[in-house]
Amino acid sequence: MGDTMTVATETAILPSYVRDAWWQPSADAQATVVRDASTGEEIVRVSTAGLDLAAAVEHARTVGQPSLGELTFHQRALLLKQFAIALTERKDELYALSARTGATKADSWVDIDGGIGVLFAYSGKGRRELPNAHVYVDGPVEPLSKDGSFLGRHVYTRLRGVAVQINAFNFPVWGPLEKFAPAFLAGMPSLIKPATPTGYLTEAMVRILVESGLLPAGSLQLVSGSVPSLFDELRLGDVVGFTGSASTAASLRERTPAGVRFTAETDSINASVLGPDAVAGTPEFDAYVRQLVVEMMTKAGQKCTAIRRAIVPTGQADAVIEAVRARLDEKTVVGDPREEGVTMGPLVSLEQRDEVLRQVQALVAGGGRIVIGSSDAPVGDGAFVDPVLLRFDDADGDAVHTVEAFGPVSSLITYDTVAEASDIVARGGGSLVTSVATHDPAFATAIMAGVAPWNGRVLFLDRDDARSSTGHGSPMPGLVHGGPGRAGGGEELGGIRAVLHHMQRTAVQGSPEMLTAITGQWHAGAGAREDGIHPFRKSLAQLRIGDRIASRTREVTLEDIETFAHFTGDTFYAHMDEEASAANPVFPGRVAHGYLLVSWAAGLFVDPEPGPVLANYGLENLRFITPVSPGDSIRVELTAKQITPRETDEYGEVRWDAVIRNQDDETVATYDVLTLVAKE
Repeated sequence: MGDTMTVATETAILPSYVRDAWWQPSADAQATVVRDASTGEEIVRVSTAGLDLAAAVEHARTVGQPSLGELTFHQRALLLKQFAIALTERKDELYALSARTGATKADSWVDIDGGIGVLFAYSGKGRRELPNAHVYVDGPVEPLSKDGSFLGRHVYTRLRGVAVQINAFNFPVWGPLEKFAPAFLAGMPSLIKPATPTGYLTEAMVRILVESGLLPAGSLQLVSGSVPSLFDELRLGDVVGFTGSASTAASLRERTPAGVRFTAETDSINASVLGPDAVAGTPEFDAYVRQLVVEMMTKAGQKCTAIRRAIVPTGQADAVIEAVRARLDEKTVVGDPREEGVTMGPLVSLEQRDEVLRQVQALVAGGGRIVIGSSDAPVGDGAFVDPVLLRFDDADGDAVHTVEAFGPVSSLITYDTVAEASDIVARGGGSLVTSVATHDPAFATAIMAGVAPWNGRVLFLDRDDARSSTGHGSPMPGLVHGGPGRAGGGEELGGIRAVLHHMQRTAVQGSPEMLTAITGQWHAGAGAREDGIHPFRKSLAQLRIGDRIASRTREVTLEDIETFAHFTGDTFYAHMDEEASAANPVFPGRVAHGYLLVSWAAGLFVDPEPGPVLANYGLENLRFITPVSPGDSIRVELTAKQITPRETDEYGEVRWDAVIRNQDDETVATYDVLTLVAKE
């Protein structure tokens, strides 16, 4: 282990990182002791006695906000990639500490490499899907006047507060990073509060980022311990993101000041449904059993997305139980994850172990009977628990739908109809995820309609995707993570959606000229410049939004239409048969191909000699509006609409507004042309 990790773990009280410096109390007799999950050995103590939380929040607003605000989306996205590389280079240090939390190497991969993967994902999405600017434009132009002189748009700008991120103990690396990445990309400074039992691993991760020298001032702070007065310091413009128990989320929501955005992702009674077609011996049955066992073993079942209810057809219950038993016997070796051959580690603490066993007893009292495992606590200092599967003969009881044993515990329930299966899923009161193993599209369609309103995510598992599936319990950066009701009612991840949660959407109204200045995108009706230099002769350094080329005209003949038809093979009747085309309510008779017109338009606006324009890489938003008949003429106007330099390349992207008009000045077609243009 590197020296930097030794500093953190040998310190009596775990440090916090606030106001761009490491801080810890000199002493606190009431500090919480954190122990190794397997051995019970004391690792560190945790306390924030004397920490000035008000100063930390103010530092985020007065230092973090300006330092992030001067960066564009792309510059922040590039930093996320550099953070990911810095963590990757030292992740062995994190793996060594992660074992002390009870995590196996496979568990640590989900947490550590998964968290690093979120940084890479948001770096890529930020540079692909956001502009290299400070404002994000949402949706199309809304015309507000007949003459086009008054328009409306929606724009997103960053919130001017602090993003408070309160995390659960089970994923001390992935949990903070999946909140930090979108907040950072949006331009909001983060204040991370990790859960006490595993906060030392979060501290190690933050220490690596600090020592990389990459963090903008005030952009990231870490509070290692309790935050009793933190919510008193929050105000309009701040955001709270919470992961943990539903009861704690409810308490924090009540303490959240008016105007502060609060989102929660909480434990939920997730379900996995075995389709009636997935009988023993089918690939779907086998995939279902494998997935159920994986979810019981991964992180020793300490996952908010773990399968708590296995919902199977009545006739398949015994087969599922025996298959799960055989799989657990084959795959499960419970012990210290640092020992060779161990496949499932302990729970995070003795307190958590005792709580899980209490909830198992509550499930038994609520009508369940244990068919695999035991509710007895093993002897020893480690927080070990064997996997437990209960069976409920009555799906109408409340306990199986409301009591969660947050460990390697699942309950089996049976159903007879798709409606009954959907109702059982819904009884969970809102879940993060439900998975369904079936190869029957009709059943999949029916159960999707029944369970989707109660879930944030639904995964379908069958023989075609079983090998490539990311799994029931694995949220993905590009898909929303959250759920209704008991699951917290919030939403995280989901690609750029999570970035926008940290921004304010504002409707802006004004003239085309004003909206062009505000959004960084040219709007029809705003000024356009034709300075005698073809825009394709201008590098990014020379090109300006509004630079335009207006082409000469070109007549379309019947011979042109027929030549294009035979050359391309597009002999659709509207181009070849006068009588049939005239009978069509859309066309006046034979008309030119839309793609002929777009091809000609390229010939009309292009400057063919080598120059700054490197490539045309696509068209977007193409619409054909007015048909063009033989004898009509067309011309094109091409206007620089948006200029996006790339941070890591010697070129950038230019979006051009293209409008094809006919001899009567009617709009024939509109579209955006996308080009790559050299910076110099």
